[in-house]
Formats: sequence, C-alpha cells, structure tokens
Amino acid sequence: MLIGFAGLGRMGRPMAAHLAAAGHTVLAYDPMVAEAPASVTLVDTAGALAATELSISMLPDGAATRALIVEGLAAVAPGHLHIVMGTVGPVIVRELAALSWVEVLDAPVSGSVSMAETASITTMVGATAAQFDRVRPVLAAMTAAQFHAGPAGSGSTAKLAVNAVLAGLSQAVAEGILLAEAGELDPAVFYDILSHSAAGAPYVGYKRQAYLAPESTPVAAPVSLIRKDLGLAMELAHRHRLHLPGALAALTVLDDAVADGLGPADMAQILTALRRRNPPRTHETPSATPTGALS
Repeated sequence: MLIGFAGLGRMGRPMAAHLAAAGHTVLAYDPMVAEAPASVTLVDTAGALAATELSISMLPDGAATRALIVEGLAAVAPGHLHIVMGTVGPVIVRELAALSWVEVLDAPVSGSVSMAETASITTMVGATAAQFDRVRPVLAAMTAAQFHAGPAGSGSTAKLAVNAVLAGLSQAVAEGILLAEAGELDPAVFYDILSHSAAGAPYVGYKRQAYLAPESTPVAAPVSLIRKDLGLAMELAHRHRLHLPGALAALTVLDDAVADGLGPADMAQILTALRRRNPPRTHETPSATPTGALS
C-alpha cells in the first residue's frame, strides 16, 4: 500500500520504518528532518501525501495536525483515510472527522521510544468498525496491540485517560522514593521492594533506571509532553464538569518541573522537582511520642 506519513520525530521515525519493513511504500513529510529512515522516501511538501491511499500523522499538537489535513490533504482522492496518531485530544479529532473530503480516525499510542523501535507499543483506535478493520493490518505493523475504543475521538479520550493515570503513577513513585530516603532507606533497595509489591505495575519496573540513574538513562517520555497530554485531559475533564484532584496535583508538579527547566528531561525527573521543593534531609532523631499518646 502507498502510505503517507507526517512527523518523523522520536516516535514517528521508527513507526514509519516499520511500515516500510512490512512492505508498504512510505512517503514521509517532516520539514524538520533532512533524512528519512531506510526504505522511506522523504517528500518536500505535505501536499505530496495527498497522492497516497492512506496517510498517518504523528504530530505534536492539534494545530499542526489540523493544518496538515485541511491544507496538505485538500486534494486527496475519495475514500482516503487519515489516521491521527499524535495526542491531540478528542475535540479536534471529531472536528476533523466531520470534514467531507477525507475520512479521519484517531489511533494514538501508549509506550516509550524504545517500545516504538520494537513495535511493542499499544494503540487505541477511534473509528467505525469498517474503518478499524481496514486500518488494523497497517497499525499492526507498528504496534503490538490494537484496541477499537469506539467512534472517532474515542482513541484520544482513551489516551488522555491512560496518561492521567500515568502522570499520577509517576508522581506517586517519586513521592515514595522521597519518603523512603527520608527514612534512610537505600533508594535502590526501596525500588526493588516497590517493584515486587502490590504497587509494582509494569511502569515501575521499566522506569527503574530513569528514577535511580537519570544521568545515564535515555529520555523516554519528556516532562513537557506529559504536561501537554495532562493539560488536554484536564480540558476534557472541565468540559464534562469533572473534579479530578489527583490529576490537578500531578499537573502542578509537572508545571513546577517545567519551571525548573526540566521540560526536556524524562518524566521520572519530577523527582528532581519534588526534591527541590523539600528541605534537605537531616539525621535528627524523630520527635518523641507525646506524653499520654497511644503507642
């Protein structure tokens, strides 16, 4: 199949390469890169993607995605499908799905750069049943699991809900490490305990080095990206008049991390932001139990 791919960033680049490796002819557009992956053809304009049967965008925000579809894909043939795989939120996806000349569905992904490189990420798809059946083989070349979440926009809703949980979990791990350190536990020993406890989610396991040795660990998901996604999640919550105190707390910590210049750092480095806002540890003896208190 002739496939157009817009966005050869840290996630998009390996995804486009997987499509080519699966036997598809891939035309890629990204004005910020000078070289495409092997077997992927780099084109000079977004409009060149209009000649493809199906196109995919892995772009950082809704404005870029809207511009690509409204301007770059204005001349597509009838029946052209476009898959929005960047995290842009359900409102924009549904707006674009209402366009008359192109079929738009969403399939944002969950997973890190290393998982994208091994095609082990998960995608959640907002589409009709017929659209899902049509695009699933294409998505399977880039992802390990494909879930049909519902109509257009549902994939983006699922992604925002997942990342709201992820942001809260990331903060909880960081706070647990701080508490363990305050009690003079070795952080590595505590992390082993945490990984094998009831709270030992897969995220806890694969983020070990990001928390304990950030200086030597590649960035998987930057603070700025998680902040953007959680902001979209809170906009969705506001639209539905939901009060999400945990997500609000996580958003505050992410804002602190961005203010500290940690936007490009891995999301695990909210631990650094929290450390900066807590007093240095001392080795003072804990206060004695007040007289008359239960022991």
